[in-house]
Amino acid sequence: MILKSLLICVTLFNLIICFPVYADEELIEEGLTETEIRETSAQVEEEPNLNSRAAIIYDKDTDMILYEKNAFEKRAMASTTKIMTAIVVLEQGELNDCVTVSKKAANTGGSRLGLKSGDKISVHDLLYGLMLKSGNDTAVALAEYIAGDLQEFSKRMNEKATKLNLNNTNFVTPHGLDDDNHYTTAYELACLTDYALQNKKFEEIVRTGSYTVTINGNPRTISNTNELLGYLSGVNGVKTGFTNNAGRCLVTSSVRGNQSIITVVLGADTKKFRTMDSIKLVEYAYANFEKINIEEKIKFEFDKWKKSNEGEIRVNKGVLGNISIKLEEVEKKIISVRKDRINTLEIRISSVNNFEAPLREGEIIGTVRVLLKNEVIANVNIINTRKIEKKNTTNYFTQLIKDII
Repeated sequence: MILKSLLICVTLFNLIICFPVYADEELIEEGLTETEIRETSAQVEEEPNLNSRAAIIYDKDTDMILYEKNAFEKRAMASTTKIMTAIVVLEQGELNDCVTVSKKAANTGGSRLGLKSGDKISVHDLLYGLMLKSGNDTAVALAEYIAGDLQEFSKRMNEKATKLNLNNTNFVTPHGLDDDNHYTTAYELACLTDYALQNKKFEEIVRTGSYTVTINGNPRTISNTNELLGYLSGVNGVKTGFTNNAGRCLVTSSVRGNQSIITVVLGADTKKFRTMDSIKLVEYAYANFEKINIEEKIKFEFDKWKKSNEGEIRVNKGVLGNISIKLEEVEKKIISVRKDRINTLEIRISSVNNFEAPLREGEIIGTVRVLLKNEVIANVNIINTRKIEKKNTTNYFTQLIKDII
């Protein structure tokens, strides 16, 4: 009897050790309360002091980095992987298609929607299970629906990453469970999220607090794992994540007034730290940065400069002695600037004053530089707008006759 009991204990111990256990973050650890979220958001730091190993504030409208901490360091990304999973499905699948859940999908560990082998559910509802419930089972079901197996689906994820110039990102799975070859950076995850939010359906899904999915014709209501959604002003998504290797991760999108930002934290020690760090980044961005229409400022300064200087630019031996100039299009029309640095903004204009004919239309003759604290943040070319040929013998003879007359 004692021997039998020992055998049972040994068997159970081996099962615990050998069978992979994936933690569901929402079950094992409490996050900040609503009161703690409000208190944290009210404490704006001059510079964010973060627990997270890597982080970024990315301005969606200007593609500018407002803050970063190890943002270009390759790191595990956990379930934030599902941002790419969702985009591949949205771009390659049909929302109304019905998926029959495989045994492999149903047996996937970690956070789950709770699918069983043979369950029938639409692609539409699987996507909600993926992004709200963070279902690893839904990730596998969707991957198999799109590509047949996980390896082929991962290939498609990486093809999409290449198209988006995410050169320091690699996907091995559709769910993000730990793998040494599965990684991204905070910066590239922000860029991916920016792209994903341009998809209306994706944006709709990630800002949803709760949703009723239908499995085998039976309704079931699920809630979003994003602890900031509905609690922090302006937050409208995006995705939580946790594995032992990745730590606590959170990608957050928020909009206040005319400012849209994405924040990413990777590798926080606890769920509370993850939440606090994300709040710190959001509040820091909105408290310290202001949008400026730099295009208007550049054009205003250029027009003043042009009136005084256009007539001074000469083309030696040209059929025409003077040129006509204009600015190339300003690439970044709006920029985000720290409020305490706005008065350091400078616009400097320089040009070459003498040219030898011929002069091509579109030739660069000068530059407008925008500086912030003496650092160049933008360059705009000044170009010639008309072709000026070099004088030939006939031109010189004609000019001589005019001078004599």
